[in-house]
Amino acid sequence: MLRRSMTCLAILLTSLTALAQEPAWIGSWGASPLPPTQAAGPFPGTPSFADQTLRQIVRLSAGGEQVRLRLTNEYGTQPLMIGAARVAIADGEGAIAAGTERIVTFAGAPTAVLPAGTPLLTDPIDLAVDELATLSVSLYFSGDTGACTCHATGMQATFVSAPGDHTAGTFAPAETIQARAFLSGVEVLTEDAAGVVVAFGDSITDGIGSTPGANRRWPDVLAERLAARRRGGAFGVINHGISGNRVLGDGAGESALARFDRDVLSVPGVTHVIVFEGVNDLGFAFGRFEGPLAALRNLMPPGITVNADTLIAGYRQLIARARGAGLTIYGATIAPYEGAAYFSAEGEAARQAVNAWMRDSGEFDAVLDFDAVLRDSAKPSQMREGLHSGDFLHGSDLGYRALAEAIDLSLF
Repeated sequence: MLRRSMTCLAILLTSLTALAQEPAWIGSWGASPLPPTQAAGPFPGTPSFADQTLRQIVRLSAGGEQVRLRLTNEYGTQPLMIGAARVAIADGEGAIAAGTERIVTFAGAPTAVLPAGTPLLTDPIDLAVDELATLSVSLYFSGDTGACTCHATGMQATFVSAPGDHTAGTFAPAETIQARAFLSGVEVLTEDAAGVVVAFGDSITDGIGSTPGANRRWPDVLAERLAARRRGGAFGVINHGISGNRVLGDGAGESALARFDRDVLSVPGVTHVIVFEGVNDLGFAFGRFEGPLAALRNLMPPGITVNADTLIAGYRQLIARARGAGLTIYGATIAPYEGAAYFSAEGEAARQAVNAWMRDSGEFDAVLDFDAVLRDSAKPSQMREGLHSGDFLHGSDLGYRALAEAIDLSLF
């Protein structure tokens, strides 16, 4: 009987070990899709494309044995026709490493049609990628795309071709834009996953103010730190910041409350989320807009009351939904913004109240005190010189690095 029990135990342990080593798909890069917008003041409208190839450059976080793409026509009003797609290892300028080009297929076919309102996962692509690898993604749109389901502020060049399929090899772009077009994620298949961190926020997470094409947003630096630590497996870091986004109201994309399920809970392998959002709620609720920014008044959502209490209630919703999915959720204090175009004394008072609640309530699993990292000790309502990009709202390269380096890696 003892021998039989020991044999059964050995079989169980062997099975559990095999299960633990089973490869899994995890998120390695992401960008939140946005609905098309009309031009407003200094802000251009959403582009469209027809019979053109778009080459997009993305830097991954976690590596793996295979990759697959998540494409999106979520805000489209007509079918999106993909005539060809390829990926390759590349450098930051889009130069392709020899021998790494792979044709992307969709249920075995080289073309696909995305119905209006839908995302689409490609077939697995037999291309091994390292941590922090740079991937070139080329998509040929054989018909008129209609207004793009784009992420508006990619902070990385997207190369747009003259008419035709230019997915293979190199091409001289007819135009360069900085939107992420119809591409919302890259996943990797790995046996070495430790977890996935979603950075969930607004333009300060999106990287406005950082050097374009240099991967100097704070989630980029966090990914570098986790890759360098290399303890307990690989971490994916997904940037789901949207410039102008708010916790409580739609405007620049759907609100944090509305998009949390898509941009956090549905990310493959997600284990942690960092919520760093709220300054736009305060700025749009209490700020005064004049001159070319006056058009922003029309972006205020109707029926939304913004104050410290309603913001805290919004964060509590995110906490409850994260915990319900078994995630660890960290809150980042709202950064100082005096000097920004929409600063007000009322907004500052609400910011102080929200940050005090974050620090003292214990409701988040931990608090990242980004306010303390960025503020000027001589004027705490304002960012310290050198840490903002000149507008007293968005970080500089140095400011974003300071945020990432202030994060205790033992939290992951």
